[in-house]
Amino acid sequence: MDRIRIVGGNALNGIIPISGAKNAALPLMIASLLTSDTLTLENVPHLADVELLLRILGNHGVDVSVNGRREHQDGSYARTIHFTCRTVADTTAPYELVSKMRASFWVIGPLLAREGQARVSLPGGCAIGTRPVDLFIEGLAALGAEMEIDGGYINAKAPKGGLIGARYTFPKVSVGATHVMLMAASLARGTTVIGNAAREPEVVDLANCLIAMGARISGAGTSTITIEGVPSLSGARHRVLPDRIETGTYAMAVAMTGGDVTLSGTDIGLLDTAVEAIRRAGAEVSAVEGGIRVIGHGDQIRPVDIVTEPFPGFPTDLQAQFMGLMTRANGVSHVTETIFENRFMHVQELARLGAKITLSGQTARIEGVTRLRGAPVMATDLRASVSLVIGGLAAEGETMVSRVYHLDRGFERLEEKLTRCGAIIERISG
Repeated sequence: MDRIRIVGGNALNGIIPISGAKNAALPLMIASLLTSDTLTLENVPHLADVELLLRILGNHGVDVSVNGRREHQDGSYARTIHFTCRTVADTTAPYELVSKMRASFWVIGPLLAREGQARVSLPGGCAIGTRPVDLFIEGLAALGAEMEIDGGYINAKAPKGGLIGARYTFPKVSVGATHVMLMAASLARGTTVIGNAAREPEVVDLANCLIAMGARISGAGTSTITIEGVPSLSGARHRVLPDRIETGTYAMAVAMTGGDVTLSGTDIGLLDTAVEAIRRAGAEVSAVEGGIRVIGHGDQIRPVDIVTEPFPGFPTDLQAQFMGLMTRANGVSHVTETIFENRFMHVQELARLGAKITLSGQTARIEGVTRLRGAPVMATDLRASVSLVIGGLAAEGETMVSRVYHLDRGFERLEEKLTRCGAIIERISG
């Protein structure tokens, strides 16, 4: 099993290219099930989750063609993938596939809308919480679908003539459920109004792609989205937006280690709240042509309290990384997690590096220390794993991170990108 070895203490200087957003790419890929034409996606990241979803979509009859990758001067790659689903081969998403990645459950929306039926395995729990599918079931039922749970599967059936537009308000914000409702309602008869919809940039990106395919959608990016159903969707060409979580992660790494890095191919407007928090912590963050410039002052980190919230609040997917930054702050900070339970599993691993963190319910109290020391640590989930990398970059001596397959799910070529900027980091196989 691969591990990542880090020798900390080096400031980061140079350019880090930001990849396409995993959290946008996955629903965009699933949208290919909505049309018999070809959907072409540019800027698709090369990640374990993306590769798994390619295999899952192939099970449903999607033909995939991947263009070659071309390296640019800043070290970035361009990857374009063509998706064509002339005929849906199978409306069942089996447990052995869905259990490997929760986002694959989202195929229930397009399958139900296009084929009138779907049999999709319940995804089960995950390391950072149960994340139930109640909102998906209720939302699709509002569109007229008959939803039955049997033997660990959801059997969904649309009424004769297809799904029917309706007004539905989510009892709580859900990005995944908003994605599914957007896709399903695009082919429903009549108008659908989604209340308390997720406002994340990834939702807007999916809506923009669906509009390019012929969908009639307004209000994406607000809490109320209106979809006027159309009989069919066509193919389109769409570029996946930059990964705001990767952007924020590297910005925090620079803030913690010091240095001067340009994050290329991204947009500061994607993460206003996180940028504000990083600035309050003492780093300089500014928009530049083609990206964001971050200047860190590693020994002058100020304590900042944050609370995770749905967009435009502080992203839960940056919570672990920000906690890593706060371990070196000159004072006491607090991090409160409101989105997922069990998302503090990185605390005990950061403590192995010398961090002083105490937990009280969903709030972590972080007492900054003057230095961290390298140690063997273990990744517990995707975002927790990269917080350990950030800690290792700032720690004295060697840090060895195990179970790095979590990192491969969401960070493309992480070691290479950091090495280009002066970090001592390498992957050790076996």
